[in-house]
Amino acid sequence: MRALVLRAHGDHLSAEEVPTPTPGRGEVLVRVEACGVGLTVLNYMAGATRVHAEKLPRIPGHEFVGTVVACGPEVDTSFVGRRVMAYFYLSCGACEFCRLAHEPLCLHLRGQVGVASDGGFAEYAVLPAFNALAVPEGVDPVAATTIPDAVATPLHVCRRAAAGPQDTALVVGAAGGVGIHMVQMLKAFGARVVAVDRGGEKVEALRTMGFETVDASHGDWVARVRAVASDRVTLAVDLVGRRETLEGCVDLLGPRGRLVVLTTFRDVAVSLSPARLVAGELQVLGSRYASRWEVQQAGRMVQEGRIRPVVSETRRLEQAGELVAKLRQGVLLGRGAVVP
Repeated sequence: MRALVLRAHGDHLSAEEVPTPTPGRGEVLVRVEACGVGLTVLNYMAGATRVHAEKLPRIPGHEFVGTVVACGPEVDTSFVGRRVMAYFYLSCGACEFCRLAHEPLCLHLRGQVGVASDGGFAEYAVLPAFNALAVPEGVDPVAATTIPDAVATPLHVCRRAAAGPQDTALVVGAAGGVGIHMVQMLKAFGARVVAVDRGGEKVEALRTMGFETVDASHGDWVARVRAVASDRVTLAVDLVGRRETLEGCVDLLGPRGRLVVLTTFRDVAVSLSPARLVAGELQVLGSRYASRWEVQQAGRMVQEGRIRPVVSETRRLEQAGELVAKLRQGVLLGRGAVVP
């Protein structure tokens, strides 16, 4: 089969012919129809989050959608013919956290799809049946690539932070693959949303979608958010993960405000004042991916039209480097996708 192989950390993927995988016990073979391309996979490729050099070479790509064409031993053959989407975390399904639908906190986590096992930058991919979740009827496969991460992650954030109509929510990095669905999810939960990103076209797209916006490429974005939000930011979601954005979010929080952190860059540290945390009863919350249940709920929200997937560009498999370059330049709106 055709595949893109990561042989060393960096943005270069090698287009190769590799053996088509065979599903093992408890696994299914998926013919890939589309695979999302976002910053999570780029950060993994670059080694910016955690170093996994011992797991190379690897076929990346965790946001893939396709049709099951074969089942391994101990898998119900009714899986064949189903359109499925990949659940990112290789969880055990049996520990106390998995039983509570907190699969990202699995006590026996084996890693992630596209990191510890080959992913969807290929014509075929193998998944544990546990990780093969049904795509809702009527949802296009390219649009569906947003569901298991770019839509489900915002749903988990909103549930974890108890977002609601009482909130004025700030999203930094709001036009990216997760961000453009985060602003929609917060709105669906009833929050007022202030969207921050860089670049006129991306900010204009957010404005066209009906969101209050701040272009961070012009002037002091913190001061501009403060003016727009009237000092009432109660919930901040930082998808950029730099020291200056994280500390800017904390500065903007009003009493009982919550900052949600999703990024895991190894070299980023933030200064927090205990006095300010106590005086304002502020909370800093880590948010880690989403549960399988939340992925399925995210799919229903897409199916019902409550969240609109934004996949602005698609490419053939061998042209994935074009999407990588656009992501690195910060000019890609929402998600991109490769279509084998």
